[in-house]
Amino acid sequence: MDRIKVIEVKEDVLANNDRAAQALRERLHDQGTMLINLMSSPGSGKTTLLSATLDALSDELAIGVMEADVDSDVDAYTVQSHGARAVQLHTGGMCHLDAAMTEQGLRELGTSGLDLVFLENVGNLICPAEFDTGAARKVMILSAPEGHDKPLKYPLMFEVSDLVIVSKMDVAQYFDFSLEELEKNVRLRNPHATILPVSAKTGEGMDAWYEWLRREVRQWRA
Repeated sequence: MDRIKVIEVKEDVLANNDRAAQALRERLHDQGTMLINLMSSPGSGKTTLLSATLDALSDELAIGVMEADVDSDVDAYTVQSHGARAVQLHTGGMCHLDAAMTEQGLRELGTSGLDLVFLENVGNLICPAEFDTGAARKVMILSAPEGHDKPLKYPLMFEVSDLVIVSKMDVAQYFDFSLEELEKNVRLRNPHATILPVSAKTGEGMDAWYEWLRREVRQWRA
């Protein structure tokens, strides 16, 4: 009986995706458009944060948003109402986006004239961390009600993120949440990540987020 050939499919798929992601990143850099991969679990406040960001920065930055969900177009209509060029991406049940899906979304969105594009990835803390989308920066949102132990439970998400936004700080006092413990746990996984506690509802910390975006866009286009 012939020996069965074993193919490491996952490795090949990820390698191909990484090459496609790097090519996409270079094209976006050449045209001066910065792509941010925004990741979190469901209900962390991604869309609320984006809405506040659009209200604050739309006069100085041309911003587009790609909303990725298994179904529904609610979030795309929400960010569009705040002045963003927006498209909705349906993943057909998949729990993440890869570089090819992201590029398809960018074609539909149209990046001409855009300074910044947010990819609001599918809500979970596992799959999106594994796939390079071609983004220039990876930002993850952890809401205070989720707890300070999430970096210990979902290490890869925190390892790959350039910025960790701690959202819903206005209600942190009502939960068993310690910002100090969270920072300690993040540092175990990623000593270089920036950590920003914010509340889109009260405005706490939002100016620091806006300034981070301005700085990163300037550096990307330099």
